[in-house]
Amino acid sequence: MWYKVDGENLTLTLHIQPGAKKTEVAGLYGDALKIRLAAPPVEGRANAALLAFLAEKFEVPARRVTLKHGESSRKKVVCVSGSAILPEAILA
Repeated sequence: MWYKVDGENLTLTLHIQPGAKKTEVAGLYGDALKIRLAAPPVEGRANAALLAFLAEKFEVPARRVTLKHGESSRKKVVCVSGSAILPEAILA
């Protein structure tokens, strides 16, 4: 399972592809959700773009989306708190 719900916190396991043509959800990738990012993987730009993208998708302020693990890795764990959006909804 690529996500876990704990109260109002949602923990996502993600596989990131930076430097893509556009930012989008690409579907499941093993035990993770694959996200393509248009931002390059330099100076934290891809991480910032990822957090902003997830905040928009889950309809929460950016401060409610935090990177827990994977600062410099393609595999990342992100926490989203206070979203009413179900994780399956962002797959569509």
